[in-house]
Order: sequence, then structure tokens, then C-alpha cells
Amino acid sequence: MKKLLLVEDDQFLSALLNNRLQKEGFEVRLAATGEEALAILKIWKPDLILLDLILPGKSGFEVMEEIRQDPALSRKAPIMILSNLGQNSDIERAKSLGAVDYLVKARTSINEVVMRVKSALSND
Repeated sequence: MKKLLLVEDDQFLSALLNNRLQKEGFEVRLAATGEEALAILKIWKPDLILLDLILPGKSGFEVMEEIRQDPALSRKAPIMILSNLGQNSDIERAKSLGAVDYLVKARTSINEVVMRVKSALSND
């Protein structure tokens, strides 16, 4: 069973994605803040991180920077961004920090999120 860390502060979207991903056979852990995500990553190694960028406390960008700088955290789990930020500069910054995919919430259905997660994990 593939393990996925979902970092999303919107409780409704988090619950929706969590339910759908579990139905698809993923083991999902949830984090609502950047700090919570980093704490989970210290003790649990997901196969993929689905990361929002606008979070309370540490932003998704800061989480990615910490993952990149800490050898204990950078186990090479691919990071997929799911954010409302859709500017090219945000997309470029996320990709430069190691994001393998970037989905804009307003333009992406739950079905597409699941499909892209599966696709990213099938490339392992």
C-alpha cells in the first residue's frame, strides 16, 4: 500500500481528498500546517507528499526548503503541489524546490488529483 502525506489546511477539501485517496487504496496521513507536516516526516516516510502552499505558520515553500536542507527528511518522496496559487512565478519556484507536479485547485477535479497521484507513484 502506497503511503501519502496530505498537507492541506482546508478541512473540507482535506476530508474529501482523504476519503477518495483511501478508497483508491492509499494509506493517508493528514497535516493541516507546515510544522505538522515536518513533524510527521521525521517519523513517517510517505511515498508521495501532496502539499498546499498557503498554510498557517510555515508555508508550503518553507516546508519544501526544509525538506531539501535536512538529509533526514529528504528521502526523495516526490512532492506534488495542490494550491490556489497559479502564477507562473509560484509554479517555477515550487518546481525549482523539487515539486514533480503542480495542480491549481480551481482548475483540478478530485478525479484528476487521484489520477496524477497514481501517475507520479507509478514512475517509482
